[in-house]
Amino acid sequence: MSHNNEFKVKFYGVRGSHPNPSPDTLKYGGNTSCVEIKVNGHCIIIDAGTGIINIGNELVKGYIASGTEDKNRKPITLTMFFSHTHHDHIQGFPFFKPAFIASSTLHMFGAKSLNVNFAETLSHSMFTPFFPVDLGEMAAKMHITNFKETEMLLLYPNNPKPEVVNKHRVVEEIPDDVIKITCIKSYAHPKDGVLIFRVDWKDKSFVYASDKESYIGGDSRLTKFAINTDLLVHDTQYTSNDYSSTIAPKQGYGHSTPEMAVDAAKAANAKHLV
Repeated sequence: MSHNNEFKVKFYGVRGSHPNPSPDTLKYGGNTSCVEIKVNGHCIIIDAGTGIINIGNELVKGYIASGTEDKNRKPITLTMFFSHTHHDHIQGFPFFKPAFIASSTLHMFGAKSLNVNFAETLSHSMFTPFFPVDLGEMAAKMHITNFKETEMLLLYPNNPKPEVVNKHRVVEEIPDDVIKITCIKSYAHPKDGVLIFRVDWKDKSFVYASDKESYIGGDSRLTKFAINTDLLVHDTQYTSNDYSSTIAPKQGYGHSTPEMAVDAAKAANAKHLV
């Protein structure tokens, strides 16, 4: 079955801070942040919390089933985005099986943080004595790149290699069947902010706004960025009581309440909110 002409979003991890497997979390699962978007034959992954481990297992099963031996199997090629590098958004990556397969190609994008390139920041999460395998020892071909607000990533049909352009200098109209991915940076989450992503294809759009605390009167930049999106994914880690507790208030931790998410969706005129 062809996967062209599809735009599907699947959640593999929705928890914050740490994995939480228990009978009480069966409905939504206990894994931390990870979302898979399949668009027009491309596989896009946002964040690499523990949910990415299950994506990896499924991808490897498909890889093995595609041929009788490595030389005639269809290689795994992925475009991956990281909102930031707090543990709950990267802790599954060391156990992501496609990264250990030499024929895999991972195009990975994240923010330069505190004047450190994304590749270096990510490498700090995997090195001796904290993990037995360094990032550079993983077998897959990894292209790890800084991604910023002025840029747009383009994914063309039947071409696995992404193209990054300056979105303010695009002079020719981009064809309707090209996937466009852009971002803005929110500075509400300590200490150097997070990236919020938007995926556009044909007449469909998806916005991922994790770890996004709001501001008094709302966030006008998020409203403009997410305007008229089909699906807005917005973090809602705290209840209103948690957020404004007199004992241990969570305001300033960079996370939102359900009320903040609803307000953001209404302001942006989003068709669906998750």
